[in-house]
Amino acid sequence: QGHVVASGGGLVQPGGPLRPSCTAPGRILILNDWGWYRHVPGKRHEMVAFMSLQGDTRYPDDAMLGRFTISRNSANDVGYLQMNSLKPEDTAVYYCNTEIRRAQGDWGQGTQVTVSS
Repeated sequence: QGHVVASGGGLVQPGGPLRPSCTAPGRILILNDWGWYRHVPGKRHEMVAFMSLQGDTRYPDDAMLGRFTISRNSANDVGYLQMNSLKPEDTAVYYCNTEIRRAQGDWGQGTQVTVSS
């Protein structure tokens, strides 16, 4: 089985937007609960957005509510994280993952997001 791959990160100025995307083998996003996470060195992976199998969304941290939006294109099973009003403290490696693979410690490939002027 292949890995889940996050891409589309980069360098953005404070206040700017970015929209990483998520690809996975076998249409596993549409068949599972999944989410976006971020990781900075020395800390645990932090969930920033969640989408259930039914398409319900949740943002565990109020700091992301209103700024981050998780979505999924059901036709091609590509996931997205629209991030607006980015702040320097949003700098991290961002990952997407299914809940099953997260529980197994399988993190796949992340994408670096750097918010800096």
